Amino acid sequence: MTGETVLIAAFSARALAASARRAGYRPLIVDCFGDIDTVALAEAAICLPARVQVGFTPRPLFAALEELTAKAPSPPIGLVLGAGFECNPRLVHRLGERFRLIGNDAETIRRTKDPVHLFKVLDDLGVPHPATQIDAPASTDGWLMKRIGGSGGLHIHVCPQKPRPDKRRYFQRRIEGEPISLLGLVSEKSAAFAVSRQWTSPLPRRPFRYGGAAGSLLLDADLEARMIEMSLAVSEALSLSGIVSFDYLVHEGEPSLTEVNPRPGASLDVFDDVSGTLFKAHVEAAQGGDPAAILSEGWHPPIARAVSVLYADRGPLDAGTIAWPEWAADRPQPGTTIGRGQPLATVMAEGDDLDTVQAACAQRLGELDALLYDNSNEEEGAHR
Repeated sequence: MTGETVLIAAFSARALAASARRAGYRPLIVDCFGDIDTVALAEAAICLPARVQVGFTPRPLFAALEELTAKAPSPPIGLVLGAGFECNPRLVHRLGERFRLIGNDAETIRRTKDPVHLFKVLDDLGVPHPATQIDAPASTDGWLMKRIGGSGGLHIHVCPQKPRPDKRRYFQRRIEGEPISLLGLVSEKSAAFAVSRQWTSPLPRRPFRYGGAAGSLLLDADLEARMIEMSLAVSEALSLSGIVSFDYLVHEGEPSLTEVNPRPGASLDVFDDVSGTLFKAHVEAAQGGDPAAILSEGWHPPIARAVSVLYADRGPLDAGTIAWPEWAADRPQPGTTIGRGQPLATVMAEGDDLDTVQAACAQRLGELDALLYDNSNEEEGAHR
């Protein structure tokens, strides 16, 4: 097997590993699930525990990355970080001292996820956004409470009447709108964008939990041009590079930017192609090159693709040995215990129409839910 090795660390590294493998790289993986397909995609993989909104414990993470590097068949070209690191720029800084980061550095991540800095930048650029502040509003009606550096929608809550002081949280006015996200591939030399719509999979205590995404979404030409223009201006002001995402709420044709995520996100599954073009372009941007040149060589995402997360909302279960459908990803190892409300797997669908593939995803969620619960092991497994 040929190909350069690349380190990847994330809560769930399967999507990045798949893109890297399609791009011709040999991924060396650290994540906290160790799913069947992630391990199969990896040249080598180490599973570590991590806490949502807290991330990885530094010492075991460094030890795992060092072990993978030492045993790699060739020196890794660098380290790609997925979800799980925006909450800890200090850890990213330490990682950047030891490994070559492929993506945004610690200071860029800190600025992007610091609500005071980010929303001042948006004000200076004239980019619309919901009212956002560090201190709790006098009246919390109509406000959300968010955790700095959170991901997956789990960091967003309806603001309680008397929130406890917490320097890790900030407050944002709740506004109406359709959730629309722009995947950006940006560098100093060029930028390209793809549009998806997103939805939630709410629970009473987690009303904004991420549900899925579908693209490519066709917008009104003027609206899309404005959103791209705003995203590009924000990218330049924050010195972003590589794959990033811009989350908007669009109401009556007017977009408001709510968050910026300075790393590859869930829409990588939506927009990547059989050649791993997005991963190639991400690496190119990190090297100071022109990602547009990579995309122009042949980026061929599907006309329509939807991706949805299945959660263990019927209760905890021990994963059994099943014949996995080809449209299912993030497949837990047999014997793994998945706690109530935790992610079970991911389903995908693609075709020629966005509404059709999104409906297919919804149907497949039900099919996979039944398959996994009907084949749940009775013996206790390892906690996921």
